[in-house]
Amino acid sequence: MRAMHALTERIGVAVLASLPSVEGDDDLARFHALMREYPERGGKRLRGTLVMLATEAHGGDPDEALPVAAALELFQNWVLVHDDIEDDSEERRGRPALHRSVGVPVALNVGDAMHVCMWESLLALTSGPSFDADAIRREFVWMIRRTAEGQHLDLTWVAEGRFADEAAYLEMVRLKTSAYTVTSPLRLGAHASGARPHSAIEGIGDRLGAAFQIRDDVLNLTPPTRDDVNDVGSADAYGKEFAGDLLEGKRTLILAHLFAHLSADDLREATERLAVPRSSRSAVDVAWLLARITEVGSLRYAQERAETLARGALSELADVLATLPGRAAAGRIEALLRTLAARTH
Repeated sequence: MRAMHALTERIGVAVLASLPSVEGDDDLARFHALMREYPERGGKRLRGTLVMLATEAHGGDPDEALPVAAALELFQNWVLVHDDIEDDSEERRGRPALHRSVGVPVALNVGDAMHVCMWESLLALTSGPSFDADAIRREFVWMIRRTAEGQHLDLTWVAEGRFADEAAYLEMVRLKTSAYTVTSPLRLGAHASGARPHSAIEGIGDRLGAAFQIRDDVLNLTPPTRDDVNDVGSADAYGKEFAGDLLEGKRTLILAHLFAHLSADDLREATERLAVPRSSRSAVDVAWLLARITEVGSLRYAQERAETLARGALSELADVLATLPGRAAAGRIEALLRTLAARTH
């Protein structure tokens, strides 16, 4: 545990080192401070950690992968700035979302600048006998394109008032979450060691990423105190708004299951309550939706689906990891992903 904490701390330091330092007290200094705000709020740094562990598991030097891990975490942070704007989120990591503090135009520009810093770091990478810089950059292109495609589906469904069924939801999550949460971190680690990623990693990543996202959706609708649904909008155990997904009208597996099991009258009412903008959606609307979710067992179904996806993917991943030379690091990868699949916050 201490070693993992030290690893995430190193990644955090490297992320900040890739951003402009804050010097003086002029407008540009304040701009540079805003670029550092989300990284300084912390986070799990899961993706960067997986990159470094995967490098070691493939027999490479994890120190050489540190710039790659930092670039991936920088990607996560600038995407979150934009994602919070697109979802009109209230909070990020227990504090107001950036656009809530400085406005949408400034926050959008901050995210753009962080994006540039990510590519600046990636362009500085040089290939060697055990480090494939070109493959790493191509992986980032693949990952960013798929993340944007998944985000487009998610945003379009909300904008057009459409509700996805389970198959469409899983396809969206495969693009939006799985690529940059599991598949690319593991493949980037292989490239940073000069190895060829295993062909099964993408399929494993698809299922694990979906399991993690579904678990995240379940946690968001689990009240801070299980019998109290009056805390809508309050910070939950993992630093996000309780029921924020319903306030934002996000399309989740929980909603897909709910809509497939409601009566015609309740389906019409649920659609109407979710059709209004966030600013017009009240705690009463959310409480009504939560009651219906409980009645038809949508939370329970989603959790069981997440467990099934994770179980199969983790079993297959164990077989892949068993073929790698860095057995200790491979074991830490498996343990980390098993913990995340069953996390409570």
